[in-house]
Amino acid sequence: MLLPYAGANVNSCIPFAVVLNTAAGRGLAQREWPRLAAELQARGLPYDLLKASSAQEALAQVQALAPGRPVLVGGGEGTVAAILPALIAGQHPLAVVPLGSGNDFAGMLGLKPGDFAQALDRLRFQPRQVDALEVRVVPGEHVDQVGHVGPGELVGHSEQAGLQKVLLNGLGMGFDAQLTDTMQYAPGFLTGIWRYSWGAAASVRHLELFQVKVEVDGQRLYHGPSAIAAVMNGTRYGGGFLISPRSDAQDGLLNVVWSVAVNRPQLIGLMARVLPGRHLGHPLARHARGREVRLRWSSPVFTHLDGDVCGRASEVVARVLPGAVCLLNG
Repeated sequence: MLLPYAGANVNSCIPFAVVLNTAAGRGLAQREWPRLAAELQARGLPYDLLKASSAQEALAQVQALAPGRPVLVGGGEGTVAAILPALIAGQHPLAVVPLGSGNDFAGMLGLKPGDFAQALDRLRFQPRQVDALEVRVVPGEHVDQVGHVGPGELVGHSEQAGLQKVLLNGLGMGFDAQLTDTMQYAPGFLTGIWRYSWGAAASVRHLELFQVKVEVDGQRLYHGPSAIAAVMNGTRYGGGFLISPRSDAQDGLLNVVWSVAVNRPQLIGLMARVLPGRHLGHPLARHARGREVRLRWSSPVFTHLDGDVCGRASEVVARVLPGAVCLLNG
């Protein structure tokens, strides 16, 4: 298969299918498309534009592509997560142009929002296989049973099985998911880490601790009160919080990070350490890695999947899919 990377003659390449989520970044992708199109044309990169206004539409468009067709996504984690099952099933190589609200997986790769030249020039890099996460979310009493994360984003769903999704970056439960839900009420001019910080300040007053059981590869590592837990393939979430600095998307392992019992001031201090990734080894934080992670809560807690809140859940099971995605500009 000819692909537009590593010195290939771009005029003879299979055109990219460019998936543009017009809702990503609160309309940022739509506004920036003319500039991205100009950068593609300047490099002689052939493409077909697939505009989508919803996750369901984007997923359907990628499912209709011929197997192996390279896909370039203009959006954030939510856009990639929406089409990820189709990318894996169709063996579509992926290139990412960060145009979402958080852009955390792209940020881990060193891709800068708005720097289209950098993202496209890196298509000359050697492609690499990166891991993904397969996640099953067991609903809690407050979970939207029709799948609040959006139609078309689910691999499968039933009241017994819960939500089943494939993720590229990671998931969070507890305080960080609650503040992600709160962020929708933040002033529109706040973006990235500033929007996340606003959500944190607004959410900390409602801090609740519940009992969580943390199991990694079948071994119970913790059972006690916690405010926050994350299962990560990438290193960061929330627009730049370095929640899992030891993650490596090519090592075939997941990383789980969680807190022990904390009060409000302690949680604020801990999150201040999370921002630069200096929390591992702190007495209030725990860390482990493995191929499968299970989190069971004594009461349903807010849960987000690649930054999209799916309501409250009582349990998640995540397992790694080693090398599931061919990344062209990682």
